[in-house]
Amino acid sequence: ALSAQTEAPFYEEWWFLLVMALSSLILILLVVFALVLHGQSKKYKNCSGGKTISNVEESVTLDNGGFTALELNSRHLNI
Repeated sequence: ALSAQTEAPFYEEWWFLLVMALSSLILILLVVFALVLHGQSKKYKNCSGGKTISNVEESVTLDNGGFTALELNSRHLNI
């Protein structure tokens, strides 16, 4: 005589449910993170419209690798 009971399907096992729950949590967190980044970029894009840089300032190349330097040596301060 064979038993009528068979092993439970894999989708009812505890490990499969745990893997699916963790995968769903990671997916939800990625979607939320992407939406937050998308909202942040829109906010900063809207705020930057007030200040424009002239073409002369844009064409200036910096000799020190892209960092602007504060030139204090050219000032003569009276102490």
